[in-house]
Amino acid sequence: MSSTLRRRLEALVQRLWYGPRPGPALRALRAALAPAAALTASVARRRRLHLQQLPAPRVPLVVVGNFVAGGTGKTPLVAAIAGALAARGMRPGIVASGYGARRSDARLVRPGDDPAEAGDEALWLAQATSLPVAAARRRAQAVELLARAHPAIDVLVADDGLQHAGLARSIELAVFDERGAGNGRLLPAGPLRAPLALAASMDALVLNGDAAAPLPHPRTYRFRIEPLRFAVVNGRTAPLVPAAFVERARGRSLAAIAGTAAPQRFFDTLRALGLAPRCIAIGDHAVLRRAELAALPEELVVMTTKDAVKCAAWADDRCWALEVRALPDPDLIDWLTETIRGRTLA
Repeated sequence: MSSTLRRRLEALVQRLWYGPRPGPALRALRAALAPAAALTASVARRRRLHLQQLPAPRVPLVVVGNFVAGGTGKTPLVAAIAGALAARGMRPGIVASGYGARRSDARLVRPGDDPAEAGDEALWLAQATSLPVAAARRRAQAVELLARAHPAIDVLVADDGLQHAGLARSIELAVFDERGAGNGRLLPAGPLRAPLALAASMDALVLNGDAAAPLPHPRTYRFRIEPLRFAVVNGRTAPLVPAAFVERARGRSLAAIAGTAAPQRFFDTLRALGLAPRCIAIGDHAVLRRAELAALPEELVVMTTKDAVKCAAWADDRCWALEVRALPDPDLIDWLTETIRGRTLA
């Protein structure tokens, strides 16, 4: 599929799922997709029943995942949670799917690995946290590999996997952003991976920024993502704090690249910092190829860290990545710590 066709299809899906007033054509498409959405609901319920029958994991495992397809900020949140638990004296490891990699088997992921082998999100987690990371299509295999390679690990944090039927878990966190549940329908008619009612069975909801909870839940926390610094992708220049990069970009042409499910969030962050880039959304998990990068006429190119790990081998001196960090509600970390250690808060 060409990059142009992919972008057009993704734009159509975004209008179908999140558009405020779908026209007759989109309503007809939504109706045509209703049988497939009913199948998604049936499969999701069966998976949920299977999950409830799995034995408890040997090491406490926290799943941080989405009910909607696409990014909600969960991967930076995973890094923040794992880091916070390490700061509390625990020895965490991280489990990822390795989405986008050529291989699906279980493998340890280390900073500097080939993103085509590791997967972009798994590689970013390894680089951002310096904690043990394993990836596998079947996440239970990644859990087993971490246990063998790092027997001192006493808690695991999984990047996504709420609907992964083979992954036994101790705590489930469902992350939502400002898009909420979209049109409230299931894939492919809407963005939901499982019926929204099942979110009530999660241990907690975690909301990105000022997002509204899509349904009432007795345990709801928040986190926010803040810009940390701009780092040159090829490592030849020292990183800059946001204000210094804005000054560097003053008077220069700037392109912004986002290969994420919610590119507008990245573009809005750049604008809030005072930048005025030409914004290019290349599609979730897409790769900015060498020729595409070379063809960009701008003097500076800024991208997400997820994009940076995939094109570091051919990035030139124009290319910078905006590094961000998630700041979770301290109450979330307190509750997780107490729950993992076996003392549930009231």
